Amino acid sequence: MSKSQNQKLKLLYMMKFFLDESDEEHGVTTQQIIAYLDKNGISAERKSIYSDIEALDSFGMNIIKRSARPTQYCLVSRQFELAELKLLVDSVQASRFITEKKSLALITKLEALAGKHGARQLHRQVFVRDRVKTMNESIYYNVDFIHNAINSDRQISFQYYDYTVSRKKSFRRGGAMYVVSPYLLAWDDEKYYLVAYDPLSAQKRHYRVDKMVSISVLDAPREGKEIFSSLDAAKYDTIHFGMFSGEERRVTLRFASRLAGAVIDRFGGDAILVPDGEEHFTVSLSVVVSPQFFGWLCGFGAEAELLSPKETRQEFEKYLREITSLYAPGNGE
Repeated sequence: MSKSQNQKLKLLYMMKFFLDESDEEHGVTTQQIIAYLDKNGISAERKSIYSDIEALDSFGMNIIKRSARPTQYCLVSRQFELAELKLLVDSVQASRFITEKKSLALITKLEALAGKHGARQLHRQVFVRDRVKTMNESIYYNVDFIHNAINSDRQISFQYYDYTVSRKKSFRRGGAMYVVSPYLLAWDDEKYYLVAYDPLSAQKRHYRVDKMVSISVLDAPREGKEIFSSLDAAKYDTIHFGMFSGEERRVTLRFASRLAGAVIDRFGGDAILVPDGEEHFTVSLSVVVSPQFFGWLCGFGAEAELLSPKETRQEFEKYLREITSLYAPGNGE
């Protein structure tokens, strides 16, 4: 029998067929394989299929023979287990920085890794529509540009914007380019932030990556290395709240005992909780003091108290007075 023009692709087509059509619960027969190969212009005999399956199994595809009529062959393991793919799909769906369009595209690619039978289970979990998502489609490329700049020790330039009440972009600095030295990408409250050195203020600054456009990697080397030399990247987003800038301080907080889990979730298992009577505990932590930190404390109501330092407690009291003044009798009527 003369070999077809695509004969050299035979094993690759067989691999694709197993990945698409088979899993632990769904097998394929030699006749189905032969029909698929023929459809793609490749001739095959039954005996050659047996040896090709052995070759694919030896390669690491983990194909088993199942006794049935007719005999079936099952691909019983994949690079990603279905449970792992479900986790990735859930993460994509939950991520607000990924646009709806990109979310659906990524989920489609993840479904392809599960084969057609597993893809059905993943597809049933797709609930992307009507979820609040970012509107900046370029964020994926922004992240790539920033990583490249960090790895190559280069500065970047970009434009930075906010939204107006009418949902239009309003560029800061009149649309002028920002030039900064990038050092860290941080994830906080479902948003990506760039932590960079700003030469105009000679300080660390945070920038929402989804609000950055026209990013370019420059030839100039990064500045501000002395400021970032002691930066603990693993703990950076723990002490910052909403990536607001401020002064880092050691504070002592007092919580109701039932909030131990909330404190550990926020600050990690290294936080030392000291019992304070039967119904409370205290904890001393380093945090960046900002309105966002005060807002986090307010979320616990009277079950959380900022004990020290004195000046930070006074700042918190002022913050609370400014809020309560809005609701004083006669206001808002």
